Amino acid sequence: MSAVLEIAVFNIESALLAANSGADRLELCENPLEGGTTPSYGFLKHIAEQISIPVFPIIRPRGGDFLYSDAEFKQICYDIELCKDLGFKGVVSGVILANGQVDYKRTKEMVSLAGNMQFTFHRAFDRTIDPLKALVTIIETGAHRILTSGQVPNAFDGKDLIKQLVEIAANNIIILPGSGVRASNIKDLQAFTGAKELHSSARISVNSSMKYQPISMNENMKNTYVDAAEIIAMKENLQ
Repeated sequence: MSAVLEIAVFNIESALLAANSGADRLELCENPLEGGTTPSYGFLKHIAEQISIPVFPIIRPRGGDFLYSDAEFKQICYDIELCKDLGFKGVVSGVILANGQVDYKRTKEMVSLAGNMQFTFHRAFDRTIDPLKALVTIIETGAHRILTSGQVPNAFDGKDLIKQLVEIAANNIIILPGSGVRASNIKDLQAFTGAKELHSSARISVNSSMKYQPISMNENMKNTYVDAAEIIAMKENLQ
C-alpha cells in the first residue's frame, strides 16, 4: 500500500482539481500568503458537499504566530465544532505558549472537542523550543499526527530531524513531512525518513483571466492553484 499524499488547497477550484488528480486527503485553507487560515463557512460547506476523499480544514484564525488570546481560542473552538457538524474527517490546528512550549491544556481541549475527527498538530510544531519534548507533549494530548518541516523552511532540509521524529513516534502518532515537498524530492524524502504520509501544496501561480486590469492600481492579480501534473507525479513516486 502506497503512502498517503495530502495536498493543501486554498480555493474550491484547487480542491476539486487535487481530488481528481489522485490526492488521498486535502488540507483545506484560505489565504496562502499568510500560511493558511480557517476557510469560510461557504467554502467548508461546498467542499463537504462536493469532495468524497477525507478533508481536514485548518483551524487558524489569523496569520502570524500561534499564541492566541482567549477570544481567539474561543473562535478556534467554535470552528472545530462547525467542522464536526459539517461532517469533516479531521481538523488541523495547534497552539504554543510564549516560551515556545506546546500549550498542552488548550491542545488537549481541542483534541477532545474534535471528538471522532482526527486532529493534526500543524507547523506550530516547527516553532517549538524543544521538538522532542513537543513530540511527547502532543502525543499525550491524543492528537493523531504532526505536520512538520523539521524546524526549517523546507522539509527535505529538515529530513534528519523528521527521521528522528518518525523513529521516536513509532506507532504513537503519525509524522507528516511537509513544506517544499515536490515530485523531485518526495521519493528520497520518504525513503530517508520512513514517513508513511507526506504533505505538499503542489502550488502554482496562475495569471488572472481579467482582460482589463488598470495599470494605475499596480496590482499582481495572480491566483494560487495546484499543479495537477505535479500531484500525479508525486503519487507515482510514493511507495
